[in-house]
Amino acid sequence: MLLSKFDPFGEMENMQRAFSTLAKRGNGEDESISAFIPKVNTREDEQNYYIDLDLPGVKKEDINIDVDEGTLSIYGERDFKEEVKEEDYYKVETSFGKFQRTFSLPDNVDVDAISAATQDGVLEVTIPKKEQDSKKKKIAVK
Repeated sequence: MLLSKFDPFGEMENMQRAFSTLAKRGNGEDESISAFIPKVNTREDEQNYYIDLDLPGVKKEDINIDVDEGTLSIYGERDFKEEVKEEDYYKVETSFGKFQRTFSLPDNVDVDAISAATQDGVLEVTIPKKEQDSKKKKIAVK
């Protein structure tokens, strides 16, 4: 008689893989195509907040930026095709997919002055901070 050790976590991983495969097939997704999720860097200085997104192969016409109720959304679509024809071979590489990244904005931003520019596959969104009234007023207690 052959005995094998039961691994409940291994069984759970197998079930998770099976469910994931079924869900992808049910949605019509191809398992070989991965989602396009651009990498993001955020930073700030005294005057602005900055959001940098890596968007290689995305044209500026395919990028949309919206601000609605304190939320900044950056979305678009990438459709890239590289074709190489040589005497002894032919190669085509395509990369495509929709993307969306959403950010909650702090209360101290000037929504009307937000700007964006793209260069070398990097989108930089500049979000200016509002001037804060630093005038203190002492209230006398009567």
